[in-house]
Amino acid sequence: MAQRAGTIHVARIRGILFDKDGTLLDHEATWEPITVAIAEHAAGGDPALRDRLLEHGGFDTRTRKFRAGTPLAAGTPPEIAATWAEVLGTATPPDLRGTIDRMFDSGSGSSQLLPGIREALLRLRGEASFLGIATSDSMAGIASSLGHHDVLDLFDFLAGYDSGHGIKPGPGMVQAFCRATRLDPSEVAVVGDNTHDLRMAMAAGAGLKIGVLSGTSEHDDLAGEADLVIESVAVLPDHAGFMRTLG
Repeated sequence: MAQRAGTIHVARIRGILFDKDGTLLDHEATWEPITVAIAEHAAGGDPALRDRLLEHGGFDTRTRKFRAGTPLAAGTPPEIAATWAEVLGTATPPDLRGTIDRMFDSGSGSSQLLPGIREALLRLRGEASFLGIATSDSMAGIASSLGHHDVLDLFDFLAGYDSGHGIKPGPGMVQAFCRATRLDPSEVAVVGDNTHDLRMAMAAGAGLKIGVLSGTSEHDDLAGEADLVIESVAVLPDHAGFMRTLG
C-alpha cells in the first residue's frame, strides 16, 4: 500500500536506482522549452501542427503540463518519434528519432535539479551501498543534463534507453544494476515519478517501489503501484521508515 510515512517491511535495501527526469531533474523547467522546440521543428514551423504533435505526445498546451505516463512524460526518443509519426504520416521528417535525440542532448545543458536533490544524494550515498540511474533518456543525455550539477560521481551505475538493457517498463535496467553491483533485486529500491518506473521495478522483483510527486504524476497515479509515495527525493533521507531499511 502506498504511504507517506510508517514502517516498511522489505528485505534490507543496499542499492537505490533512480529515474532521472521528474525525479532528480525538474521535468517541466528542463524539458518544456526543448520539447516545444523539437515539435516546432517536426511540424516544419506550423504552429497548429506543432500543438497537435504536443497534445498527441502527452503535453497539454493549455496548462503547459506533461500528462503522466505519456511518451513525452516517460517515453524514449524512438517512442516519441513513433508517436509523432502517427500524426505526420508521410510528412515525417527524415531521421526524426535522431533529431529528437540530438535536440534533447544539446538543450539539456540548461537542466535544473529539483530543490534539495544534491544534498539528499550526498546523504543517501553515505547510507546505501550503491546508487544508480535508469532513464528513458540516452546515455549522452545523462551526461549533458547531469554533468554540470556535480552529482554524476555519486552514482555507481548509469543506464539510458540506448544502453542495451531494454526500456521501461521492462526489467532490464534493474537487472543490469543488479549485475553491476552483485545485488539481488530484493535488495534494490527503485525511485521514480511515473508508473513506467514502478512497473519496471515490479517486473524485476525489486524490493521496494517508491513514487515521487516531483514530476508528472499525481498521488493517485502512483499509489496503487508504489510501496511508498513521497513528495520528492529531497525528503527521502528524512523518512525514518525507509532509512531503517538501508544496510
